[in-house]
Order: sequence, then structure tokens, then C-alpha cells
Amino acid sequence: MSYPIEVALRYLGSKKRAFISVGTTFAILGVALGVAALATVMSVTGGFQAEFRDKVLGVNAHVLVIKYSTDFREYRSVMDQVAKVPGVVGVAPFSINPMMLTHGDATATGVLVKGVDPARSLGVGSGNTFTPVLDLPRHILPGGDLSGLRRPGAKPAERAEPPALPPVPQVEGDAGVRGALEPERDEEGRNLDLLRAFEARIQEDERAAAAAADGEGAAGGGGAADAAPEEAAIAEGAPQGSIEPQGGYGSVLPDDDVLPADVDPDPCADQEKIAKMPGIVIGATLAKNLGLDIGQCLTVTSPTIGFSFSNGAIKPPVAKRFRVIAIFEAGFEQYDTKLAYADLYETQAFYDHGDTVTGVEMKVDDIDQASDIARDISQLLSNGLYYTMDWEELNHGLFTALRIQQIGMSLVLMLIIVVAAFTVIATLIMVVLDKKKEIAVLKAMGATDFAILRIFLYQGGIIGIAGTTLGLLLGVAVCKGLLVYGFPLDPKVYFISRLPVQVRPHEFVLTGVIAIVICLLATIVPSLYAAWLRPADGFRSQ
Repeated sequence: MSYPIEVALRYLGSKKRAFISVGTTFAILGVALGVAALATVMSVTGGFQAEFRDKVLGVNAHVLVIKYSTDFREYRSVMDQVAKVPGVVGVAPFSINPMMLTHGDATATGVLVKGVDPARSLGVGSGNTFTPVLDLPRHILPGGDLSGLRRPGAKPAERAEPPALPPVPQVEGDAGVRGALEPERDEEGRNLDLLRAFEARIQEDERAAAAAADGEGAAGGGGAADAAPEEAAIAEGAPQGSIEPQGGYGSVLPDDDVLPADVDPDPCADQEKIAKMPGIVIGATLAKNLGLDIGQCLTVTSPTIGFSFSNGAIKPPVAKRFRVIAIFEAGFEQYDTKLAYADLYETQAFYDHGDTVTGVEMKVDDIDQASDIARDISQLLSNGLYYTMDWEELNHGLFTALRIQQIGMSLVLMLIIVVAAFTVIATLIMVVLDKKKEIAVLKAMGATDFAILRIFLYQGGIIGIAGTTLGLLLGVAVCKGLLVYGFPLDPKVYFISRLPVQVRPHEFVLTGVIAIVICLLATIVPSLYAAWLRPADGFRSQ
């Protein structure tokens, strides 16, 4: 170290108020508060992202392949292809459709019933060797059992064949076919078949009118004779206003409706029949709204209103009864209220499409590489029939909003550090103005401008490092306090019940580096002012 710098540090070090003063203390506290606020907010917003990601991936897969058409019958061959893509560890088919759930007098509409393969999707089954695609089992509440999701001997649904059309008359030659299909016409070009049909209908109406006229004549002949007893009864003082015809009623009112002996009025009252029903898994909030518990049955009805036309026939809405085998709690109000899981084969029976699915879902070994794997799968299936998306694209709106919120709040809170940097500038300027004579003495003794510059840069760096260290420690303490206290949130608004906090070391390091850099940049102006100060200006009387 050169002699002028050594003298400068020794001289300024003897003046403690140049380094440790009220202004320096407030500058350090300003930096500390800014760093603590920024670190805490980044931890909270990062916690929201991690919490929502865990909730989404807890009941959803990482990558989806969906066909643009509703007829996805070749899903098995697609599963075999995507299973060979590097990074894919599990593949399973699924179907998802809105349904109406009913239990007693309670009804829930718009519930998404997801049909899954128990072995491939949940890893359920004896001797199962498949990697489960969904993390649903870890969200099952105590008492639930997923082993009863698929009934023994269950098979894929078969597609209903449309009714046979009448045979088309076979006539040789193209001209003969046109002649057989064209109607017969007269000289004026009128359709003779249509005219014959109208004539036959007119004759039928005339015969019906003549028959009706004959019946009225016969009834009219006996009208006077029939009326005589009634007039006699009135004359004898019979009660007036009676609507009972003479001779009483010719029919008997039926008894109360009685169901046939082979029809069970309430299958949910028989435990033996409930045990044979297919299983279903519902959310905790949905179970509470419907008053359901494990072992009880509910009715799932397709969303068709009235009757629908399918495969050339009119079909009523399909309703099936299921047995609640488990209740899950994902911690995400949107899933716990509007989501249920059933066997894929059972959900296929609600429609006449047969063995078809909505799509194929996959689990990857690294969720951060899900977008790259989805791109590889899209290139593999690049025939225009399929659409591939990853978990983040599936919830694009949610995670985009969280990312924008994190960036926006971080930029706003970074202004606190900038304000603290101005406090550092003001503190150093006050030190320079107070030490003008000392600076002039150092320069007169041979200190260079760069040596003076480094003195004040060191002081600004000390303020930045001290404030940043104190702020990071304060931020960690605040985050730990939030984790211990568990700040409550309204799940209907935020979808989660407690404020999530995730302390990530790289975010704290980034916050500290930014704060120190801002403080060092803030010291440049007063340091340059001190370095460019001439000795004559320092000794000039104030």
C-alpha cells in the first residue's frame, strides 16, 4: 500500500464519525429494509408458483397429447410411440367430460369426471410394473383405497352400430339407376306417385267422414228416448249437479303405483349392491357439498339434456351409480370442488363412441424439461391430427399471471434499495464536504485522485455490504416467521389456505448482489467529487 493511502486510511480511521455516524447508520438501515422486503416478496411469490405447480401436477400429468377429433381409437399405438421418447417415464390414456353428480337431494353440476387407467395412471394393481403418471395417491385422505377403482372383468366399451339402412335397388347401368330413382311423371311433368298418394289420402278422409256421419245418425235416433228417463228423474226431484252418468262409471281408478318385484326402488340402500358398483374418487369439498363419505353411492349423469340423437337412434341421458372408494384433497379449491376420478372403461359407457379416449398423458423425469419433451413428441406425431402441450401451457394463464406478479413486485420493491442508495449518496457527500480540508492535506502530501476515489468507494461498499447482510438476515427471519405462523388465506379467493413461502438461496444471492451493485454505483458521484477536489479549494475559507 502506498504511503499517501496508508496515511489517509489512518487519518480517516481516527475520525469514527466519518464512517459510523447517524447518516451512515440510516443508510445501512435503508439498504437493509429494502433488501429484506425484496427477498421476502421474492420468496412469497416463488412460494405461490411452487405451491400452484405442486397442486397442478398433483392431479395432472406433465405432458398431454390430444387429438383434434373425438374419435381417438389408436391411442394404444400412440402410447407405444411416445413411451420411447427420452425423458418419458410413464404413459396412460384418459378421458374427461363434464357430468352431473347426485346424492340424495344434493346435486353438483359441471363436475369433470376423469376416466383413468388404474394401473398406468395411479400404479394400482397387483404386480403392477407401470410408473404412475399421476401423484393422486399421495393426496388421498385416510380411509380411502384405490384398489377398487376397476371392477374385475371390466372391458372397454363397444361402439353401438347404427341401424341398417334399406337396400338400394340394384339396376344395371348408370341410366337404369337414374331411371329407377327418378319418379314417374305425366305429359305435363307432374309427379304421378305424389298425385296417387294425395288421391288415396282424400279417399280415405271421405270414407272416414261418411262413417262418422252414419254413427251420428244412429245416435240421434235414440236421443229422445234416452233423454226421457233423465227428464223424468229431474221431474221427480232427483239431486241436481251430479256428474255421475246413469249406471255408474264403466271404469275403475287404478291403485297406487307399485313397482314390480324385480325393480329395486333404492339400490343405494343395499350394501351388497353398493359393493358391486364401480368405484369413484371425488374431492374433499365436493364430498362435503354432497354429504358423501367413503362407502356411499352416488349417481353420475351425462350432461345430455332430454334425449340425444346418436348413431342413427334417439338415446336418453345415461346415468350410472358409483361407489365412493376414496376422497382426495389436493389443497386447490378448484380441483377439490370440480374433479372426480373413475375407471376409464366406466366413463366410456356414457357415450356411444366405444373404446376411445380424450387423450394420452405422460410423466417425465424432469418437469423443467417438459416443454422440450413436448416439442419432441410433437415432432414425432407431426401429422396434423394431434396437439401436444405441457403442464405449464395447460395452465398458461395462471403461471403467466404469477410470473408477471413476481417481476412487477420485485421491480417496485427494488425502488426501496434505490431510495436507500440516494441516502448513501447524501451521506458520502456530507462526509466529503466535512473532510474537504483533510482531503486537501492528503493531496498536498501526494495522494492521487484514484487513491481518494478508492477511500470513498470503500466506505460506500462497506455501507452496501453491511446493509445487504443485515437485510438478508432480516429477510430469512421474516420468511421463517411466516412459515411458523402460517398466515391464513381465503381458499375461495387464493385457492390455497395458507400463505406459501419458499426460501431459495439463489434468489437471496441475486438480491444481495443487486443491492451491493446499486450501493457501489451510488458512491461514484461523491467519490469523483472528492477525487477531483483541488487542494486550494479545500484550504479556502468557507
